[in-house]
Amino acid sequence: MKPHLDLPAAVVKLGKLPLLAGVDKDTLAKVAGAVAWRDVKKREPVLFKGSAGDHLLFLIEGRLQVLDVTESGREIGLNLLVTGDYFGELSIIDGEPRSASVVAMENSLVALLPKAQAWELFRLNPLVAERVLLGLARKLRNASIYQTILCLPNASQRVFALLQRLCKVAPGGLVVIEHPPKQQELAIMANTSRETVSRATKVLTDAEIVEKDHHRLIVRDPKALERLALNDMVAPHKGK
Repeated sequence: MKPHLDLPAAVVKLGKLPLLAGVDKDTLAKVAGAVAWRDVKKREPVLFKGSAGDHLLFLIEGRLQVLDVTESGREIGLNLLVTGDYFGELSIIDGEPRSASVVAMENSLVALLPKAQAWELFRLNPLVAERVLLGLARKLRNASIYQTILCLPNASQRVFALLQRLCKVAPGGLVVIEHPPKQQELAIMANTSRETVSRATKVLTDAEIVEKDHHRLIVRDPKALERLALNDMVAPHKGK
């Protein structure tokens, strides 16, 4: 664990997190005084499935992947966590062991809030408690959708469906996938091979449905991506 940052710097970092936005300074100072800071290297585990859930965790910088392992030993990617996300709240609430593992996709900084202080944060701050409840509802709905995607028999269709779920509308109406998963990450999420992901993404780029742009993908034809996600139609080439 890293030593605590100095209190003012920690308060500033924590106050920028969506879960804690708008929380009064006294509460932020209490949280900042209780958290421990951990640098996590790329591919290093943050927590393991089955371990004790004794902290609420905040991703201050970096990117993480939530993983489960099938009975055959194959990793399944359940979710991607980006800067500003929190995780581990389920074990805080029900006291059960961690339900999944989390691994760093890049060098990351994580803040760990002990369970007792996390419970105090929830109990004494209705705004935070409401956000946690809404977050749990959102995660439950996303898990249901993800289960449906994993049941699709065609691997390429699973890739298209996952990419479609990652689409966001940017300012100006442009549809984008910010910081898209790398091919290996997407392969784990889709329960398929990296080669299959490569072929599927080539279909999209060849048909000009998706365009690479720095750290994001621009979805030039969202309807075509939706059609592929729904029924795995062969993507038509532009102009044909």
